[in-house]
Amino acid sequence: MTYAVLHGELMSEVRAKLASGTVLWRIVNGAVEVLLVHPAGNYNRRAPWGIPKGAPDPDEALEATARRETWEETGLTIDGPLVDLGHVDYTRSKKRVHAYACKAPDGAAPRCASWEVDKVEFIEITRARRIIHPDQAALLDRLQQHIVVPDGTLEDATPVTSAEVPIVDASAEKTSA
Repeated sequence: MTYAVLHGELMSEVRAKLASGTVLWRIVNGAVEVLLVHPAGNYNRRAPWGIPKGAPDPDEALEATARRETWEETGLTIDGPLVDLGHVDYTRSKKRVHAYACKAPDGAAPRCASWEVDKVEFIEITRARRIIHPDQAALLDRLQQHIVVPDGTLEDATPVTSAEVPIVDASAEKTSA
């Protein structure tokens, strides 16, 4: 097996492109919404939506890349803690996308802040699943594993404010007594 080190990460196969971005979320009327962007350009008019993401600058940490790309594409500054959702590898290209989850800032008003995108919207997660890039859909599943409401479910979260919904570290081991 071939291994490569890219931005400090040991990769099991060589990937031609690396990107990092955020899955920004909020709760509105009990429903989870995620921030998605649509790529600009006539050739992209039928392209799927995706998370705000982009390539890291040389020696830039992936978390810093995620924050920067979110600001560059949506105009939103992400100061809150990020939860590492891991990465997805695209099936049709040698692209690896790292993602970090973060609760959207209160009153977030995203906008198209770059020529790279023509639409920026918070979209209810069920609809988002239908329009997101197929290789990024797993990130929405991982996000839902990190969002916990007081009774432990998402379905019974009506109404819940985003301030009441913590993100938990699903990788933390549970100990039994």
